[in-house]
Amino acid sequence: MPPRCRILTQMTSSRAPFNTLSVRLGQLTLVSVGLLLIWDAFPKVFPPRAHDVLGALPLALIAVTYLIYQFVAKPNAAELLKAVLLAAAFLLWAANQFWPNSQRATLFNDLAIAFFVLDLFLVVVGWPGGSAAPAKDYAGEMNRS
Repeated sequence: MPPRCRILTQMTSSRAPFNTLSVRLGQLTLVSVGLLLIWDAFPKVFPPRAHDVLGALPLALIAVTYLIYQFVAKPNAAELLKAVLLAAAFLLWAANQFWPNSQRATLFNDLAIAFFVLDLFLVVVGWPGGSAAPAKDYAGEMNRS
């Protein structure tokens, strides 16, 4: 099917509003990143505590955007679990940015780290199947040499 036909089919599907929503939220996320970088260049232009919000907002927005995108993509259960893991990591990181002085900030940060590490480890080992090629068994190859 030509790309234009696929786009038209997608636009007429019942999930098209969610696809549009994920793109719009993604665009809003990029704008929020721009504001964060403007804060870095001109922090005195912003009100106090603005960085906490500007640091958390793009992380939370991209987590929600990714979950909506996954709803449109209709992943299998394993891929959905992996997507939720990644979104949770971003939300925990956002919480750490938004509440940096909270007693739980370190816990939010450590859980985010754990979820990011687990997510990338799953990519390396190729789980779920078909999501990526597993890393070669270099130790086994070295023993055969």
